[in-house]
Amino acid sequence: MKARHRKNMPSIWLMTDERVPSDMLLASAARLPRGQGGIVFRHYRTAPDERRALFDRVAEVAGRRRLMLLLAGSAREAAAWGADGWHGRGEGGSARPLLHSMAVHDARELRTAERAGADLIFLSPLFATRSHPGGRVLGRMGFAALAHKAGMPVVALGGVRGGHRRMLKGLGASGWAAIDGLTVGRGTG
Repeated sequence: MKARHRKNMPSIWLMTDERVPSDMLLASAARLPRGQGGIVFRHYRTAPDERRALFDRVAEVAGRRRLMLLLAGSAREAAAWGADGWHGRGEGGSARPLLHSMAVHDARELRTAERAGADLIFLSPLFATRSHPGGRVLGRMGFAALAHKAGMPVVALGGVRGGHRRMLKGLGASGWAAIDGLTVGRGTG
């Protein structure tokens, strides 16, 4: 991991999702702890112009609150948009150092993230989640087995809420991320 990121790694991350209305997303971002939170801006299915406009609005909130902001996509696009990093499997290729995160769901994807030099991983799903109803979950034991093998910080994702923080440390997570668990008006905790 790049030294500049190690000491400033957020312990709480908001994952954006098209299911969440923009005003609710912005309000949720504004409630993240100042200087301690991060946002992974995804919005994969949003039209390009709308996606960029919403990213800019989220970036304004992130700047005011000193939040880390990652853009799902390429490192080159993240650098061009002014993000702190990029989330995904693609190649690096940015002129400035960016944080690189990847989603991991199993041992094969963990090895892929390690080979790609990811700075952190979002390991999921720990629990059942509304965004992927009926999907296979890792559960506590499966999550812990993968987290303890990881050579980088692990962020727990999938049905995670604020009340899980103590349990997550025991499972090997350095932080947690959520959509619904951090969305204002959807049972934040």
